[in-house]
Amino acid sequence: MAFETNDYQKMNSMPYVGEQAPHFNANSTQGNISLDDYKGKWFILFAHPSDFDPVSTSEFVALQVASSKLRELNVEVVGISVDNITSHVAWLNSIEETFDTQIEFPLIADLNKQISTDYGMLSKESNGSETSRVIFIIDEDSVVRSVIDYPATIGRNINEILRVIKALKTTDKTEHVTPANWETEDKILAPSPSIIKDAKNRMENPDYECKNWYYCEKDSDDHSKSIYNAFLQDK
Repeated sequence: MAFETNDYQKMNSMPYVGEQAPHFNANSTQGNISLDDYKGKWFILFAHPSDFDPVSTSEFVALQVASSKLRELNVEVVGISVDNITSHVAWLNSIEETFDTQIEFPLIADLNKQISTDYGMLSKESNGSETSRVIFIIDEDSVVRSVIDYPATIGRNINEILRVIKALKTTDKTEHVTPANWETEDKILAPSPSIIKDAKNRMENPDYECKNWYYCEKDSDDHSKSIYNAFLQDK
């Protein structure tokens, strides 16, 4: 039977950015884990279509290579697909043997597809038989801060995921916003003014370089720069 679009939309609605992440309690390659285990922490829920998939394999290796950078940001990783635990264990063992890379983060076996349904991760491309290549960035309050969805044929850019996390943490800390292609050494932007007085005041503020009343940039504060100093050294 065809996977009808209306049925797919009803069962596969992703949580929006700013919403609470749906609760989960699941079996993983590191035992039982739940959303409550990550309260007070940032983490990435990293879904992949299937085990032993070459694209997913490359992503898991790249994620593990980036683990030190994620730790610097106090961000954890949780993988998930609808494969069973036996498949997960065999795949992770194969990755270690083939690529000399031990995957240190847990991988959820969502065999009954409950979590995948709650997070809207079931792929229309596979008629709902696999999870999408999607990422949820979830903060310490269990709020969804970013959703990034890729087609099954394209591997995800781990550096871009790191950039988004750094931008989210910078905007939280500074109450400013980041421009296109922002990196940690770049200037940040004042948010859009809400009243005329704010627009005039920022034009006269020596901390800002304003091209116009609606476009004012400044250096990130010293605290934010110190947090990301390790990343600046890598450039």
